[in-house]
Order: sequence, then structure tokens, then C-alpha cells
Amino acid sequence: MLRTLRVRPRLVRAVQAQAPHRRFMKGSQSTPASSNVGNAAGYVSTAIAIAVIGAWWSLVTPDLAPRLESRQDQRPLVESDPSKAEVTRILSQEAYSFIVQNVAGVERYDGAQLASNSPCEDRFTHGLVSPWHNGSPWVALALFDGHAGWQTADFLEKNLIPSVRHSLGQIKPPSNGQVTPERTIHGAIMKAFVDLDNSIMKTAEDASESDQPLQEKVRGFAPAFAGSCALMSLYDPTTSRLHVACTGDSRAVLGQQNLDGKWEAVPLSTDQTGWNEAEVARLNAEHPGEEDLAQDGRVLGLAVSRAFGDGRWKWSSGAMESFSRRFCGPGVLPSKYSIQTPPYITAEPVVTTTTMKSGRPSFLILATDGMWNRLSNQQAVDLVAAWLDSRSPGAGTEEPTAYPPFDFGAFREGVSPGFVKERTVIQDDNAAVHLMRNSLGGNHSEMVAGRLALTPPYSRNRRDDITIQVVFFNSATAQVHR
Repeated sequence: MLRTLRVRPRLVRAVQAQAPHRRFMKGSQSTPASSNVGNAAGYVSTAIAIAVIGAWWSLVTPDLAPRLESRQDQRPLVESDPSKAEVTRILSQEAYSFIVQNVAGVERYDGAQLASNSPCEDRFTHGLVSPWHNGSPWVALALFDGHAGWQTADFLEKNLIPSVRHSLGQIKPPSNGQVTPERTIHGAIMKAFVDLDNSIMKTAEDASESDQPLQEKVRGFAPAFAGSCALMSLYDPTTSRLHVACTGDSRAVLGQQNLDGKWEAVPLSTDQTGWNEAEVARLNAEHPGEEDLAQDGRVLGLAVSRAFGDGRWKWSSGAMESFSRRFCGPGVLPSKYSIQTPPYITAEPVVTTTTMKSGRPSFLILATDGMWNRLSNQQAVDLVAAWLDSRSPGAGTEEPTAYPPFDFGAFREGVSPGFVKERTVIQDDNAAVHLMRNSLGGNHSEMVAGRLALTPPYSRNRRDDITIQVVFFNSATAQVHR
């Protein structure tokens, strides 16, 4: 069973094969004394009554509000921009690094996450999983880019890898040196993705007609109203095969070192959006006679052509109207979109398999589009390669770079908002944090700090949620310096 592991920044652990994977001040009360009591009995009864009332009053009334001292003689307190140390803390607060033991070919993996939405709509998971009982453990990593909410991504974080493991477990385990055909592995992974998405939609549909309390019904609808992409990698050390499954526009890129020492970027997934001609052709074939399903890179307004959840693109307009009216869902799609033959969006992934060459240094980068919007495949690979080189004996340190005062208006005056090689900086022990920092501005400290200083909802104008994972294969320089 896979366990989600969360680790403090720069903390490194070893992953064993048998371990896969939050006063008010009290005020005084006075009791009025009677100066003219008729007799002792009357006094006693009055005292008892007052005591009883006082006890009752103390139980049912809140504490008195504290006094706020005036600060008229002081200037308003405003948080300053993040310092360099604070920038590193923010970038590293969700970072983790693990040495992998007893899994041949894999030495280490790093990860990091940076929120822009509040709460963050991305999720991730990682660890070791054994598809077959008593079999060698596989390294499993996955990340989930949520949209229109975090609920679908959160559901996938808890359920996708276990569902894939269960589906693979239905395959007859290989024996006597046999290798399970790739198409069989692909079929099991695809079935797990589709079955899990079907369960999301059916749970919502069943909740609408159930006798559950309203709050339970609303919770049952949450993963179907929101949506999420999913990107998963599974490495089988027995066959040296790396399986990557992609639903949506998160991306997997393999960095391979050639004989001449140069690093080559090999995409292991393709973004599934309305810009993808193959995806548009698939949609047109599945919905003949419905022209213009994809416009301006979007499918009926949605940025991706495959996703989990997203009921508006999977249910009929009548069903969606009912769910929206009764359970405060997102509502039907605008009338400019003609909904004739839903569903238009599928969670079925495209699965690829790559055989890793023994002894050939390589690494896998998994990231949500928050990073890929700023880095090309080759730029990301070159950054990790430079990070590896910097860990070699004798590698020097870089001098800080000075830039003129900066504000975001400079982007309209020719300053590139994306990655620029001359802004590369290497200062982080974690490869994923290294990628994140350089995607946000690198050695241009004020640009990075300014982007991090922005808070929701304005932060989305300059950065998306970012989640990154990097896995190292056959590369001794990826080992953690102790």
C-alpha cells in the first residue's frame, strides 16, 4: 500500500523496500450588597438566590472583551517583501528528498510544491508499491493538478495509486523469467483511471437520490463538481521499465545523458488540450456533426481535453441543471456551447512505457503546468543537469547578480517573464526546489520575491500552483552528500 509522505524542507530519508508510503481576558463581576435586610432568613435566601444567579450567569455568558491599546503614536505595521532567507523557506516548505534503497536503478527522488490558490489545488503522492504479493517493490510517484477546487485532486491523492495497484494485481504475476506484455500493463492502468472516475460520478449521482442528510450529499458531489488532471509514473526494477500515465496537461520529461555528455530531453507525455491536434481529432470522431468543440485551445471552455471529475462536461444539461439547483453546483455550461452528446471529457490516460538503459545516467521530471508554462522541456532538463554538475567535486560557487529596481510593469517593457538562461542560479539541495526557483526568476531575487509576495487572488496573475517531482536513475552524482 502506498503512503503519502510529507517531509520537512531539505530533510533526507531512506525509503526501505518494505515501507512504501493542525484568551480572552476574564472580567470581574460585582454583586450589589443590600444595606437594609429585614431578617436573617431573608438575607440568607437573598444570598443564595444571588449565588445561584451568579453561577448560572457565568455559565451562559461569554467572557468580557479585552481592551485594545491605542497605537496612534506608531506607524501602521505592514509586512515587508520576503527576504532571501524567507524566499528559500517558502520555496522549500513542502519539499522532500528520499534515498531509495533496494530498488535497483533508482537512487533518489526529490519533490516540492508551491501554492498560489488558497487552498492549493495541487496534490501529490509518492512511495513504494508492490503490484504483486511478494514481488519486488516499484517506485510510484503521482501529482494532481486540480481546477475549480481542490476536492478532486485530494480524492485522487488518496485513491489513484491504490486503485492502480489493485488493477495490476488482477494480472497474473510473471514467472520463470517471463515479462508481462506492455499492452497488459497499459490496459490495467487505463482501467484503474476510468473506473475511479466512474466512481466519482456515480457517487454524486447516487447521492442525489439517496436519503442522506444534505451535508453528506453536498460532500458526495464535491469531487464531481471540481476537476483534476493526473500524472503518474511507475518504475518496475525487475524489467527496468518506466510506465507513465497522463490525464490532462501535467507533463513527464526524461533527461538522458548521451555518450558525448550532453543531456537530451525526451517527452514521455503530451499535453491533452484543445491545442493538441490528435485530441481534437479524437473528439470530432467521437462526436460527429458537432463542430467547434475545441476553440482557442479549450474544449467547450475547458483548458484540458481529459480530466477526472468536471461533471459539467460529462452530464447532460438537464442533469446538471438539477444538480446545480438542488446542491449549489457550478451550473450548466453557457448557452453558446451546444451540449448534445456528453460526455466530452474522459479520464482515460495515455500510457507510455520506456525501458531504462542500465548504467546510463538519467532522470525523470514530473510537473504540473505551473512549471511548464515557464520552462521548455530542454530548459528543465538543462537546469537539472546543471544542478547535478554543481554537486561534482571542485564545482565553484556563483557570484550574486545585481539588477536594477524591478516591478511587474517591466514585463511590458521587454523583460521576459519566463525562464532566461542568464538568470540561472544553483543554490538549493533539492532538485525540485531548484527547478521551481529558476522558473520564477532564478538569480533575479527581486522578481522571485515579488512573485512570492503576491497573495490570492492576485498571485494567480503571476504564478499558478506548482508541483514538481524529480527521480534519478543510474546517477551516482544524485546521491545525497552526508
